[in-house]
Amino acid sequence: MKTFFIGLACITSFGINAQIVTPKLSPAAEVHQTVGLTNIVIEYSRPAKRGRTVFPDVVSMDEVWRTGANKNSTITVSDNLIFGKDTLKTGTYAIYTKPSSANWDIIFYSNHDNWGTPDTWNEGDVALSVKAKVTALHDEIESFTIAIDNVTTKDAVLSFAWDKTKAAVKFTVATDETVLSSIERTMNGPSAGDYYNAADYYLAEKIELKKALVYIDKAIEMRGDQPFWMIRKKSLIQAELGDYKGAIETAKISLAGAKKAEHANYIRMNEASIEAWSKKK
Repeated sequence: MKTFFIGLACITSFGINAQIVTPKLSPAAEVHQTVGLTNIVIEYSRPAKRGRTVFPDVVSMDEVWRTGANKNSTITVSDNLIFGKDTLKTGTYAIYTKPSSANWDIIFYSNHDNWGTPDTWNEGDVALSVKAKVTALHDEIESFTIAIDNVTTKDAVLSFAWDKTKAAVKFTVATDETVLSSIERTMNGPSAGDYYNAADYYLAEKIELKKALVYIDKAIEMRGDQPFWMIRKKSLIQAELGDYKGAIETAKISLAGAKKAEHANYIRMNEASIEAWSKKK
């Protein structure tokens, strides 16, 4: 009898905890593509044709479609995408489409948290709408497919295909501008901020103090407007090197700049340092 109850308990426990797992008719999919220096991620679900005539029986023509199944299809872009004269700015958007026989309207919608099409369509949330040219396919596409094809360093094609229909639109990315800007910054050498940060690190770690002094001088020179906070850093480096006389003179310059800027904290710090260093020189 005891064995019977143990067995019954096991069966009951299995019945409570077991879960039936079945495949989804419209499985989730992701597209990850880099175009030039721009990263693009598309997340969507892929309904299947399953013997049906997709357009217009499954997807109505000339009406806004969620562009897939289940939750909203979304696109996330790390940099701007340029469609002709229009620009889709960095961010995440829901993708809606309005299919027609000649063109599809591709709509990038700022509010991407809807399930399907919004209950109330807000034109203010339309970040961009572009037209994609439709072509007829010889072979059937069983599963709805969003793709990024014909990828170069400067452009690519965003496409939507299902059944015997494909809608595609070309976009470009600002690769040249980004690369040229990077080259210019690099070839021009370190900025004033770079020199300042290096000097600040050396001072904090009490290493390479002579080099820190060279770097802070370069930072001050490049800045060109007698920045009292940088000059304050120079005085601290000089003091750490034991040059209290030089540190005091530098601190006086920083103090004058801080007074002009009415920066009470730097006024207080410089006055305290000048007093302390005057006892050591």
